[in-house]
Amino acid sequence: MSRRTLLMSAAALAAAAGPLAAATTARAAARTPKVLVIGLDGALLNRIKDADAPHLDELMSTGLTSVSPLYADPMAPTLSGPGWSTIITGVWPDKHRVKDNAFTGHAFAQYPDFLTRIETAKPGLSTYAVASWNPVTDTIFSAKVDTRVSTPDAEYDTGTTSRAVAELAAGNRDAVFVHLDNVDHAGHNHGAASTQYLDAIHGVDAQVGQLVAAVRGRATHGSEDWLIMITADHGHTDAGGHGGSSAAERQTFLIASGGTVTPGSTRYDIRMPDVAASALAHLGIAVDPAWNLDGRPLQQPVPDAFDALRPQLGTRVDETGIGGSVVGFTHTPPAGWSVDNSAMGSGGVTEWRGWTFTTDEFWTSAERNQWRETNVRARNVFAVADGDEWSDRSVTGTFDSTLISPAWRVTGGRTATLAYTTHYRQEAPQKGEVLVSYDGGTPAVVKTYTADTVAKTESLTLQVPPGATTAQVRFRYTGGNNWFWVIDGVTLTAR
Repeated sequence: MSRRTLLMSAAALAAAAGPLAAATTARAAARTPKVLVIGLDGALLNRIKDADAPHLDELMSTGLTSVSPLYADPMAPTLSGPGWSTIITGVWPDKHRVKDNAFTGHAFAQYPDFLTRIETAKPGLSTYAVASWNPVTDTIFSAKVDTRVSTPDAEYDTGTTSRAVAELAAGNRDAVFVHLDNVDHAGHNHGAASTQYLDAIHGVDAQVGQLVAAVRGRATHGSEDWLIMITADHGHTDAGGHGGSSAAERQTFLIASGGTVTPGSTRYDIRMPDVAASALAHLGIAVDPAWNLDGRPLQQPVPDAFDALRPQLGTRVDETGIGGSVVGFTHTPPAGWSVDNSAMGSGGVTEWRGWTFTTDEFWTSAERNQWRETNVRARNVFAVADGDEWSDRSVTGTFDSTLISPAWRVTGGRTATLAYTTHYRQEAPQKGEVLVSYDGGTPAVVKTYTADTVAKTESLTLQVPPGATTAQVRFRYTGGNNWFWVIDGVTLTAR
Protein backbone atom coordinates (compact mmCIF):
# COMPACT_ATOMS: atom_id res chain seq x y z
CA MET A 1 0.00 0.00 0.00
CA SER A 2 1.42 3.40 -0.97
CA ARG A 3 1.99 6.05 1.66
CA ARG A 4 1.37 8.75 -0.88
CA THR A 5 -2.11 9.21 0.54
CA LEU A 6 -1.53 11.56 3.43
CA LEU A 7 -3.41 11.18 6.69
CA MET A 8 -5.59 14.17 7.50
CA SER A 9 -5.13 15.76 10.90
CA ALA A 10 -7.77 15.11 13.53
CA ALA A 11 -8.85 18.73 13.31
CA ALA A 12 -9.21 18.56 9.53
CA LEU A 13 -11.24 15.38 9.75
CA ALA A 14 -13.49 16.95 12.35
CA ALA A 15 -13.96 20.06 10.25
CA ALA A 16 -14.93 17.91 7.28
CA ALA A 17 -17.47 16.10 9.48
CA GLY A 18 -19.25 19.33 10.40
CA PRO A 19 -19.22 22.28 12.81
CA LEU A 20 -20.23 20.24 15.85
CA ALA A 21 -17.39 17.73 15.40
CA ALA A 22 -14.93 20.55 14.76
CA ALA A 23 -16.03 22.32 17.94
CA THR A 24 -15.61 19.09 19.92
CA THR A 25 -12.08 18.65 18.58
CA ALA A 26 -11.23 22.27 19.37
CA ARG A 27 -12.37 21.82 22.98
CA ALA A 28 -10.27 18.65 23.27
CA ALA A 29 -7.26 20.44 21.80
CA ALA A 30 -7.57 23.12 24.47
CA ARG A 31 -7.12 20.58 27.25
CA THR A 32 -3.63 20.10 28.67
CA PRO A 33 -2.12 16.77 27.52
CA LYS A 34 -0.61 14.55 30.20
CA VAL A 35 0.75 10.98 30.19
CA LEU A 36 0.75 8.17 32.74
CA VAL A 37 2.61 4.95 31.89
CA ILE A 38 2.22 2.02 34.31
CA GLY A 39 4.54 -0.96 33.98
CA LEU A 40 3.36 -4.30 35.40
CA ASP A 41 6.49 -6.42 35.56
CA GLY A 42 5.97 -9.99 34.32
CA ALA A 43 2.21 -9.66 33.78
CA LEU A 44 0.41 -11.81 31.18
CA LEU A 45 -2.62 -10.34 29.46
CA ASN A 46 -4.44 -13.68 29.29
CA ARG A 47 -4.03 -14.11 33.05
CA ILE A 48 -5.23 -10.54 33.65
CA LYS A 49 -8.40 -11.56 31.84
CA ASP A 50 -8.65 -14.67 34.08
CA ALA A 51 -8.10 -12.71 37.29
CA ASP A 52 -10.40 -10.54 39.36
CA ALA A 53 -9.11 -7.27 37.89
CA PRO A 54 -12.00 -4.81 37.59
CA HIS A 55 -9.86 -1.71 37.11
CA LEU A 56 -7.82 -3.18 34.27
CA ASP A 57 -11.02 -4.60 32.76
CA GLU A 58 -12.55 -1.12 32.84
CA LEU A 59 -9.52 0.40 31.14
CA MET A 60 -9.72 -2.22 28.39
CA SER A 61 -13.41 -1.56 27.86
CA THR A 62 -12.87 2.21 27.66
CA GLY A 63 -9.65 2.01 25.68
CA LEU A 64 -7.64 -0.21 23.36
CA THR A 65 -5.98 -3.56 23.98
CA SER A 66 -3.12 -5.00 21.98
CA VAL A 67 -0.91 -8.07 22.38
CA SER A 68 2.67 -7.33 21.37
CA PRO A 69 5.16 -10.20 20.93
CA LEU A 70 8.72 -9.82 22.17
CA TYR A 71 12.02 -10.86 20.64
CA ALA A 72 14.12 -13.77 21.90
CA ASP A 73 17.80 -14.74 21.62
CA PRO A 74 19.99 -13.94 19.77
CA MET A 75 18.55 -10.40 19.81
CA ALA A 76 18.04 -10.53 23.59
CA PRO A 77 16.54 -12.89 26.16
CA THR A 78 13.10 -12.12 27.61
CA LEU A 79 14.44 -10.42 30.73
CA SER A 80 13.48 -7.19 32.49
CA GLY A 81 16.57 -5.23 31.48
CA PRO A 82 15.99 -5.53 27.72
CA GLY A 83 12.21 -5.37 28.14
CA TRP A 84 11.97 -2.13 30.08
CA SER A 85 14.76 -0.59 28.00
CA THR A 86 12.74 -1.30 24.84
CA ILE A 87 9.53 0.17 26.25
CA ILE A 88 11.17 3.24 27.76
CA THR A 89 13.57 4.16 24.92
CA GLY A 90 11.33 3.28 21.96
CA VAL A 91 13.91 1.09 20.22
CA TRP A 92 14.59 -2.65 20.05
CA PRO A 93 17.59 -4.30 21.79
CA ASP A 94 19.75 -4.25 18.66
CA LYS A 95 19.82 -0.47 19.11
CA HIS A 96 19.75 0.15 22.87
CA ARG A 97 22.11 -2.82 23.29
CA VAL A 98 20.76 -4.05 26.64
CA LYS A 99 21.10 -7.84 26.62
CA ASP A 100 20.57 -8.66 30.28
CA ASN A 101 19.93 -7.12 33.70
CA ALA A 102 23.51 -5.86 34.03
CA PHE A 103 23.01 -3.19 31.31
CA THR A 104 26.64 -3.57 30.22
CA GLY A 105 27.36 -1.66 27.02
CA HIS A 106 23.97 0.07 26.86
CA ALA A 107 23.43 2.87 24.32
CA PHE A 108 21.19 5.15 26.39
CA ALA A 109 23.27 8.19 25.39
CA GLN A 110 22.23 7.60 21.78
CA TYR A 111 18.73 6.30 22.59
CA PRO A 112 17.60 8.02 25.79
CA ASP A 113 14.39 7.34 27.70
CA PHE A 114 11.20 9.10 26.64
CA LEU A 115 11.09 11.32 29.75
CA THR A 116 14.56 12.61 28.87
CA ARG A 117 13.36 13.31 25.32
CA ILE A 118 10.44 15.24 26.82
CA GLU A 119 12.80 17.30 28.98
CA THR A 120 15.00 18.03 25.97
CA ALA A 121 12.13 19.03 23.65
CA LYS A 122 9.99 20.85 26.22
CA PRO A 123 12.04 21.69 29.34
CA GLY A 124 9.06 23.38 30.92
CA LEU A 125 7.21 20.08 31.30
CA SER A 126 7.52 18.18 34.57
CA THR A 127 8.58 14.51 34.53
CA TYR A 128 8.49 11.88 37.26
CA ALA A 129 9.48 8.19 37.47
CA VAL A 130 9.11 5.80 40.41
CA ALA A 131 9.96 2.10 40.40
CA SER A 132 9.99 -0.96 42.62
CA TRP A 133 12.90 -2.39 40.59
CA ASN A 134 15.73 0.08 41.07
CA PRO A 135 17.48 -0.26 37.67
CA VAL A 136 14.47 1.32 35.98
CA THR A 137 14.98 4.64 37.75
CA ASP A 138 18.70 4.32 38.53
CA THR A 139 19.89 3.26 35.06
CA ILE A 140 17.31 3.46 32.26
CA PHE A 141 15.87 6.90 33.10
CA SER A 142 18.55 9.58 33.03
CA ALA A 143 19.37 12.30 35.55
CA LYS A 144 17.70 14.78 33.21
CA VAL A 145 14.30 13.54 34.44
CA ASP A 146 12.97 15.98 37.04
CA THR A 147 12.37 13.34 39.72
CA ARG A 148 13.46 9.69 39.87
CA VAL A 149 12.53 7.59 42.90
CA SER A 150 13.70 4.04 43.59
CA THR A 151 11.39 2.60 46.23
CA PRO A 152 13.13 0.92 49.20
CA ASP A 153 12.72 -2.87 49.25
CA ALA A 154 10.85 -2.73 52.55
CA GLU A 155 8.11 -0.64 50.95
CA TYR A 156 8.03 -2.42 47.58
CA ASP A 157 4.92 -1.84 45.45
CA THR A 158 2.99 -0.31 48.35
CA GLY A 159 5.54 2.48 48.62
CA THR A 160 5.76 2.90 44.85
CA THR A 161 1.99 3.24 44.61
CA SER A 162 1.65 5.69 47.50
CA ARG A 163 4.38 7.93 46.10
CA ALA A 164 2.85 7.91 42.63
CA VAL A 165 -0.65 8.54 43.96
CA ALA A 166 0.58 11.57 45.88
CA GLU A 167 2.25 13.02 42.77
CA LEU A 168 -0.75 12.33 40.55
CA ALA A 169 -3.29 13.69 43.01
CA ALA A 170 -1.60 16.85 44.23
CA GLY A 171 1.33 17.52 41.90
CA ASN A 172 1.46 19.04 38.47
CA ARG A 173 3.42 16.43 36.55
CA ASP A 174 3.06 16.19 32.78
CA ALA A 175 4.54 12.73 32.27
CA VAL A 176 4.69 9.99 34.90
CA PHE A 177 6.13 6.46 34.78
CA VAL A 178 5.27 3.93 37.49
CA HIS A 179 6.82 0.44 37.77
CA LEU A 180 5.15 -2.27 39.89
CA ASP A 181 6.92 -5.57 40.52
CA ASN A 182 4.81 -8.01 42.53
CA VAL A 183 3.25 -9.91 39.61
CA ASP A 184 6.74 -10.85 38.44
CA HIS A 185 7.60 -11.87 42.01
CA ALA A 186 4.59 -14.20 42.11
CA GLY A 187 5.50 -15.61 38.71
CA HIS A 188 8.98 -16.53 39.84
CA ASN A 189 7.83 -18.03 43.14
CA HIS A 190 4.66 -19.82 42.03
CA GLY A 191 4.34 -19.78 38.24
CA ALA A 192 1.87 -18.06 35.95
CA ALA A 193 -0.61 -20.93 36.23
CA SER A 194 -0.91 -20.52 40.01
CA THR A 195 -3.62 -18.93 42.11
CA GLN A 196 -0.90 -16.82 43.72
CA TYR A 197 -0.17 -15.26 40.33
CA LEU A 198 -3.86 -14.41 39.92
CA ASP A 199 -3.88 -13.00 43.44
CA ALA A 200 -0.89 -10.80 42.58
CA ILE A 201 -2.74 -9.49 39.51
CA HIS A 202 -5.75 -8.75 41.72
CA GLY A 203 -3.46 -6.83 44.07
CA VAL A 204 -1.76 -4.81 41.36
CA ASP A 205 -5.17 -4.13 39.80
CA ALA A 206 -6.19 -2.41 43.03
CA GLN A 207 -3.01 -0.31 42.85
CA VAL A 208 -3.74 0.61 39.23
CA GLY A 209 -7.20 1.63 40.46
CA GLN A 210 -5.62 3.96 43.02
CA LEU A 211 -3.41 5.56 40.35
CA VAL A 212 -6.30 6.08 37.94
CA ALA A 213 -8.52 7.43 40.73
CA ALA A 214 -5.79 9.93 41.63
CA VAL A 215 -5.77 11.15 38.01
CA ARG A 216 -9.55 11.37 37.76
CA GLY A 217 -9.83 13.06 41.16
CA ARG A 218 -7.56 15.96 40.28
CA ALA A 219 -9.18 19.37 40.70
CA THR A 220 -7.89 20.24 37.22
CA HIS A 221 -8.87 16.94 35.59
CA GLY A 222 -11.62 18.51 33.53
CA SER A 223 -9.11 20.71 31.73
CA GLU A 224 -6.60 17.88 31.21
CA ASP A 225 -6.30 15.17 28.55
CA TRP A 226 -4.66 12.11 30.12
CA LEU A 227 -3.31 9.26 28.03
CA ILE A 228 -2.92 6.24 30.32
CA MET A 229 -0.85 3.32 29.03
CA ILE A 230 -0.29 0.02 30.85
CA THR A 231 2.26 -2.51 29.64
CA ALA A 232 4.65 -5.29 30.67
CA ASP A 233 8.28 -6.14 30.00
CA HIS A 234 7.86 -9.90 29.47
CA GLY A 235 5.61 -12.81 30.38
CA HIS A 236 6.07 -15.98 32.44
CA THR A 237 5.88 -19.71 31.95
CA ASP A 238 3.16 -21.69 33.71
CA ALA A 239 5.85 -23.19 35.96
CA GLY A 240 7.43 -19.80 36.56
CA GLY A 241 10.35 -17.94 35.01
CA HIS A 242 11.23 -16.17 31.80
CA GLY A 243 14.16 -15.47 29.53
CA GLY A 244 13.38 -18.04 26.86
CA SER A 245 11.52 -18.05 23.57
CA SER A 246 8.16 -19.59 24.45
CA ALA A 247 5.01 -17.71 23.48
CA ALA A 248 4.21 -17.12 27.16
CA GLU A 249 7.63 -15.61 27.89
CA ARG A 250 7.45 -13.42 24.76
CA GLN A 251 3.96 -12.11 25.51
CA THR A 252 3.61 -8.44 26.29
CA PHE A 253 0.67 -6.09 25.82
CA LEU A 254 -0.56 -2.53 25.80
CA ILE A 255 -3.74 -1.26 27.39
CA ALA A 256 -4.31 2.40 26.51
CA SER A 257 -7.10 4.74 27.53
CA GLY A 258 -7.70 8.42 26.91
CA GLY A 259 -6.42 10.77 24.25
CA THR A 260 -7.71 9.77 20.82
CA VAL A 261 -7.99 6.08 21.71
CA THR A 262 -11.13 4.34 20.43
CA PRO A 263 -13.02 2.80 23.39
CA GLY A 264 -13.21 -0.99 23.38
CA SER A 265 -10.88 -1.39 20.40
CA THR A 266 -8.40 -4.19 19.68
CA ARG A 267 -5.21 -3.51 17.74
CA TYR A 268 -2.73 -5.95 16.18
CA ASP A 269 -0.16 -3.49 14.86
CA ILE A 270 1.26 -2.13 18.13
CA ARG A 271 4.74 -3.12 19.32
CA MET A 272 6.61 -2.42 22.56
CA PRO A 273 8.61 0.62 21.35
CA ASP A 274 5.34 2.40 20.52
CA VAL A 275 4.79 3.30 24.18
CA ALA A 276 7.58 5.88 24.14
CA ALA A 277 6.59 7.30 20.75
CA SER A 278 2.92 7.51 21.78
CA ALA A 279 3.78 9.41 24.96
CA LEU A 280 5.82 11.92 22.97
CA ALA A 281 3.09 12.38 20.37
CA HIS A 282 0.42 12.94 23.00
CA LEU A 283 2.50 15.73 24.49
CA GLY A 284 2.86 17.38 21.10
CA ILE A 285 6.47 16.32 20.54
CA ALA A 286 7.07 15.21 16.95
CA VAL A 287 9.26 12.16 16.54
CA ASP A 288 12.39 13.33 14.73
CA PRO A 289 13.50 10.79 12.06
CA ALA A 290 17.07 11.47 13.17
CA TRP A 291 16.25 9.77 16.48
CA ASN A 292 15.93 6.49 14.57
CA LEU A 293 13.14 5.23 16.81
CA ASP A 294 11.46 1.89 16.16
CA GLY A 295 8.28 3.00 17.88
CA ARG A 296 5.52 4.88 16.15
CA PRO A 297 2.63 6.70 17.84
CA LEU A 298 -0.46 4.56 18.38
CA GLN A 299 -2.39 7.71 17.45
CA GLN A 300 -0.97 7.48 13.91
CA PRO A 301 -1.53 3.92 12.64
CA VAL A 302 0.05 3.03 9.30
CA PRO A 303 -1.72 -0.12 8.07
CA ASP A 304 -0.33 -1.81 4.97
CA ALA A 305 -1.97 -4.04 2.36
CA PHE A 306 -1.02 -7.25 4.16
CA ASP A 307 -2.80 -6.18 7.37
CA ALA A 308 -6.13 -6.17 5.51
CA LEU A 309 -5.81 -9.97 5.24
CA ARG A 310 -6.30 -10.61 8.97
CA PRO A 311 -10.02 -11.49 8.64
CA GLN A 312 -9.10 -14.07 5.97
CA LEU A 313 -6.48 -15.95 7.99
CA GLY A 314 -7.12 -19.62 8.64
CA THR A 315 -5.96 -22.36 11.00
CA ARG A 316 -3.23 -24.94 10.46
CA VAL A 317 -3.34 -27.68 7.81
CA ASP A 318 -0.13 -29.73 8.10
CA GLU A 319 1.68 -28.01 10.97
CA THR A 320 1.54 -29.95 14.24
CA GLY A 321 3.38 -27.48 16.48
CA ILE A 322 0.77 -24.76 16.03
CA GLY A 323 -2.38 -24.90 18.15
CA GLY A 324 -5.44 -26.03 16.26
CA SER A 325 -7.37 -22.89 17.20
CA VAL A 326 -4.60 -20.44 16.25
CA VAL A 327 -5.68 -18.40 13.23
CA GLY A 328 -2.75 -17.14 11.22
CA PHE A 329 -2.14 -17.91 7.55
CA THR A 330 -3.44 -17.51 4.01
CA HIS A 331 -1.99 -17.88 0.52
CA THR A 332 -4.45 -15.37 -0.93
CA PRO A 333 -2.68 -12.04 -1.52
CA PRO A 334 -4.31 -8.67 -0.86
CA ALA A 335 -6.01 -6.71 -3.63
CA GLY A 336 -3.55 -5.65 -6.32
CA TRP A 337 -0.87 -8.11 -5.21
CA SER A 338 -0.14 -11.56 -6.67
CA VAL A 339 2.10 -14.57 -6.09
CA ASP A 340 3.81 -16.40 -8.95
CA ASN A 341 4.34 -20.07 -8.04
CA SER A 342 4.86 -21.28 -11.63
CA ALA A 343 8.40 -22.43 -10.79
CA MET A 344 7.50 -23.69 -7.31
CA GLY A 345 8.24 -27.29 -6.33
CA SER A 346 5.44 -29.60 -5.28
CA GLY A 347 4.60 -31.25 -1.98
CA GLY A 348 5.94 -29.94 1.29
CA VAL A 349 4.09 -28.34 4.20
CA THR A 350 0.91 -26.73 2.90
CA GLU A 351 1.13 -23.62 5.08
CA TRP A 352 4.49 -22.60 3.59
CA ARG A 353 4.11 -23.59 -0.08
CA GLY A 354 5.17 -20.35 -1.78
CA TRP A 355 4.81 -16.90 -0.24
CA THR A 356 2.47 -17.00 2.76
CA PHE A 357 0.74 -14.19 4.64
CA THR A 358 0.94 -14.88 8.36
CA THR A 359 1.39 -13.51 11.88
CA ASP A 360 4.06 -13.71 14.57
CA GLU A 361 1.94 -15.98 16.75
CA PHE A 362 1.39 -18.48 13.94
CA TRP A 363 4.80 -18.41 12.27
CA THR A 364 6.99 -18.56 15.38
CA SER A 365 4.93 -21.49 16.69
CA ALA A 366 6.02 -23.52 13.66
CA GLU A 367 9.57 -23.77 15.00
CA ARG A 368 11.20 -21.98 17.91
CA ASN A 369 14.78 -20.79 18.37
CA GLN A 370 15.64 -20.31 14.70
CA TRP A 371 15.54 -16.49 14.75
CA ARG A 372 11.88 -16.23 13.73
CA GLU A 373 11.33 -14.47 17.07
CA THR A 374 13.71 -11.66 16.07
CA ASN A 375 11.41 -10.52 13.26
CA VAL A 376 10.54 -7.50 15.40
CA ARG A 377 10.14 -4.80 12.76
CA ALA A 378 7.28 -6.52 10.95
CA ARG A 379 3.83 -5.73 12.29
CA ASN A 380 0.46 -7.44 12.25
CA VAL A 381 0.24 -9.58 9.05
CA PHE A 382 3.43 -10.01 7.00
CA ALA A 383 4.61 -12.07 4.02
CA VAL A 384 7.04 -14.95 4.50
CA ALA A 385 8.80 -17.39 2.19
CA ASP A 386 9.97 -20.22 4.44
CA GLY A 387 11.86 -22.95 2.60
CA ASP A 388 12.93 -24.49 5.88
CA GLU A 389 9.41 -25.22 7.12
CA TRP A 390 8.11 -26.09 3.63
CA SER A 391 10.70 -28.86 3.39
CA ASP A 392 9.57 -30.56 6.61
CA ARG A 393 7.42 -32.84 4.45
CA SER A 394 8.50 -34.63 1.26
CA VAL A 395 9.04 -32.21 -1.65
CA THR A 396 9.83 -32.40 -5.33
CA GLY A 397 11.87 -29.60 -6.90
CA THR A 398 12.91 -26.40 -5.17
CA PHE A 399 11.29 -23.45 -3.47
CA ASP A 400 10.88 -20.72 -6.09
CA SER A 401 8.15 -18.19 -5.43
CA THR A 402 7.73 -14.52 -6.34
CA LEU A 403 5.61 -11.95 -4.51
CA ILE A 404 4.44 -9.22 -6.91
CA SER A 405 3.22 -5.75 -5.95
CA PRO A 406 0.61 -3.61 -7.70
CA ALA A 407 1.79 -1.27 -10.46
CA TRP A 408 2.42 1.98 -8.63
CA ARG A 409 2.46 5.41 -10.26
CA VAL A 410 5.89 6.99 -10.75
CA THR A 411 7.28 10.00 -12.62
CA GLY A 412 9.59 9.31 -15.52
CA GLY A 413 13.09 10.73 -15.24
CA ARG A 414 12.85 11.22 -11.50
CA THR A 415 13.61 9.07 -8.46
CA ALA A 416 11.31 6.92 -6.32
CA THR A 417 11.91 5.34 -2.93
CA LEU A 418 11.14 1.68 -2.31
CA ALA A 419 10.87 0.98 1.42
CA TYR A 420 10.09 -2.26 3.29
CA THR A 421 11.11 -4.25 6.35
CA THR A 422 13.09 -7.40 5.74
CA HIS A 423 14.04 -10.34 7.93
CA TYR A 424 16.26 -12.72 5.99
CA ARG A 425 18.26 -15.70 7.18
CA GLN A 426 20.72 -17.23 4.74
CA GLU A 427 21.89 -20.75 3.97
CA ALA A 428 23.32 -21.49 0.52
CA PRO A 429 22.11 -21.99 -2.18
CA GLN A 430 19.19 -19.86 -1.00
CA LYS A 431 18.78 -16.36 -2.47
CA GLY A 432 16.42 -13.41 -2.16
CA GLU A 433 16.03 -10.92 -4.99
CA VAL A 434 14.18 -7.61 -5.27
CA LEU A 435 13.30 -6.77 -8.85
CA VAL A 436 11.58 -3.72 -10.35
CA SER A 437 9.90 -3.37 -13.74
CA TYR A 438 8.57 -0.22 -15.38
CA ASP A 439 5.42 -0.08 -17.50
CA GLY A 440 5.26 -3.88 -17.66
CA GLY A 441 8.82 -4.25 -18.96
CA THR A 442 11.47 -6.80 -18.02
CA PRO A 443 12.13 -6.86 -14.27
CA ALA A 444 15.65 -5.85 -13.20
CA VAL A 445 17.34 -6.81 -9.93
CA VAL A 446 17.84 -3.86 -7.56
CA LYS A 447 18.78 -5.78 -4.40
CA THR A 448 20.06 -9.30 -3.66
CA TYR A 449 20.17 -11.09 -0.30
CA THR A 450 22.77 -13.83 0.20
CA ALA A 451 23.73 -13.09 3.82
CA ASP A 452 21.76 -12.74 7.06
CA THR A 453 19.85 -9.46 7.14
CA VAL A 454 17.89 -9.52 10.36
CA ALA A 455 14.97 -7.24 11.25
CA LYS A 456 16.07 -4.39 9.03
CA THR A 457 14.21 -1.49 7.44
CA GLU A 458 15.34 -1.02 3.85
CA SER A 459 15.09 2.15 1.77
CA LEU A 460 16.17 1.83 -1.87
CA THR A 461 16.40 4.79 -4.26
CA LEU A 462 15.16 3.92 -7.74
CA GLN A 463 16.00 5.90 -10.87
CA VAL A 464 12.82 5.91 -12.93
CA PRO A 465 13.47 5.76 -16.71
CA PRO A 466 12.29 8.76 -18.75
CA GLY A 467 8.70 8.37 -19.85
CA ALA A 468 7.85 5.58 -17.36
CA THR A 469 4.54 5.95 -15.55
CA THR A 470 4.31 2.79 -13.39
CA ALA A 471 6.65 0.59 -11.37
CA GLN A 472 6.05 -2.94 -10.12
CA VAL A 473 8.13 -4.68 -7.46
CA ARG A 474 8.90 -8.41 -7.20
CA PHE A 475 10.33 -10.29 -4.23
CA ARG A 476 11.71 -13.64 -5.46
CA TYR A 477 12.90 -16.27 -2.99
CA THR A 478 14.69 -19.38 -4.24
CA GLY A 479 16.06 -22.25 -2.20
CA GLY A 480 15.15 -25.56 -0.61
CA ASN A 481 15.60 -26.83 2.89
CA ASN A 482 17.31 -23.60 3.87
CA TRP A 483 15.91 -20.67 5.90
CA PHE A 484 13.39 -17.89 5.26
CA TRP A 485 12.61 -14.35 4.11
CA VAL A 486 10.04 -11.98 5.63
CA ILE A 487 8.76 -8.86 3.87
CA ASP A 488 6.40 -6.24 5.34
CA GLY A 489 5.39 -2.60 5.10
CA VAL A 490 6.18 -2.26 1.39
CA THR A 491 5.79 1.27 -0.02
CA LEU A 492 6.86 2.99 -3.19
CA THR A 493 6.99 6.78 -2.96
CA ALA A 494 7.39 8.82 -6.13
CA ARG A 495 9.45 12.00 -6.03
